[in-house]
Amino acid sequence: MSAIEARDLTKIYRTYRKEGGLWGAVKGLVRRRYDETRAADAVSFQIEEGELVGFLGPNGAGKTTVLKMLSGLLNPTSGDARVLGFVPWERRNEMKRQFSLLMGQKNALWWDLPAQESLELNRAIYGIERDRFNKVVGGLAELLEVTDKMNVMVRELSLGERMKMELISALIHEPRVLFLDEPTIGLDVVSQKRVREFLRIYNEEHRIVTLLTSHYMQDIEELCHRVLVIDHGKIFFDGPLDEIIDRFSGHKILSLTFDKQVTRDFARFGEVIEQTPMSVQLKVPRAKVTETCRELLQACDVSDINVQEVPVEEVIRQLFGERRVQHPAATPAATVNAR
Repeated sequence: MSAIEARDLTKIYRTYRKEGGLWGAVKGLVRRRYDETRAADAVSFQIEEGELVGFLGPNGAGKTTVLKMLSGLLNPTSGDARVLGFVPWERRNEMKRQFSLLMGQKNALWWDLPAQESLELNRAIYGIERDRFNKVVGGLAELLEVTDKMNVMVRELSLGERMKMELISALIHEPRVLFLDEPTIGLDVVSQKRVREFLRIYNEEHRIVTLLTSHYMQDIEELCHRVLVIDHGKIFFDGPLDEIIDRFSGHKILSLTFDKQVTRDFARFGEVIEQTPMSVQLKVPRAKVTETCRELLQACDVSDINVQEVPVEEVIRQLFGERRVQHPAATPAATVNAR
């Protein structure tokens, strides 16, 4: 049995559509019109023990909604799911002790208490033995390099330090499943790197199932071999990260360095990304890479040539942009209910 199984998970929100003016308000007392929004639409996937999976999608795609259903915070409109064999929205204590949800934009620690005291409260809630608690917290604090910050008021910690404390709080009961929603949001580059290193090491050592959402592609590239991509509430890709480029990128990047200055117009070879007198970088259709390289070598004195894939981040950005054009947000269906 998979650690996480989602089958046709669907979440529909209904919002009252109020008509303008006094007459509209009166009509609303008798007959109301509602808009339906499918935040998640028949989402299905499986995640095995030890996997660290990236969950990608633009704002409003449905990522957080899916995480909340899998953690039991939301009941689905339809569909089914199992996390470690439990139905999440039944909120059984046995499941609560085996998973954690960490949301980068939500605080789980008491603002006016030292982190150590907030962790002590969580220890009591989970009924963790003192010796085990000290060993786990000490190890996590050392790994995250915040041992000297444990007795500092949470409100006095930097954003990066606070996120590290949130990670410790999420892991003190040694869960088997970890849901991470934007854990590096707002962090500086150094803090992001440290959090990524920690998550990679922790996953390797503890084989914890991790589902990670992030708008920082570097998080996904460094941590996740597999990604789920969601848009308009639907999963439209599930597979290796490298496969996204193979399936959705029709171009490659050619970088050329010249023996002497070149003033040639390179637009006829491809899209010019960057050009200097001694180098040029071109975006070329994948099918024409060999032909273009041959033409460039014949036309210029090239000292070095390099062919690279388009960065994953750009592929994802273009992909979502194209999907927005091809599948514009549909006007929500209106239903009429008599009161």
